[in-house]
Amino acid sequence: MPIKRTVENGLQAKKEIDDLVTKGYTHDDIYVFAHDKKRANHINDALDTETVGMKDQGFLTSMKNMFTSRGDELRSKMEATGLSKEEAAAAEEELDQGKLIIIAKK
Repeated sequence: MPIKRTVENGLQAKKEIDDLVTKGYTHDDIYVFAHDKKRANHINDALDTETVGMKDQGFLTSMKNMFTSRGDELRSKMEATGLSKEEAAAAEEELDQGKLIIIAKK
């Protein structure tokens, strides 16, 4: 069962990630999502967290995401980390408000 946390900014994200690491998660177990792709990449690089890729989603889903809207792509990636469709949809709404979503799974 994945852990999902919502934060407002990168500083809060760092604090939550540090907390997850003290609870036994590695940086490879932690994903940070932002609605803006550049912001997400910047935060993932700065905090040394994972991005959802082909190994998490599978080849076909990864290829499909290249041609879908950002919202559809984000929901698909969050589902690949273990969230249900409903949880991913709710999390994507939070991303629309400028928040960051942190998901940790082992």
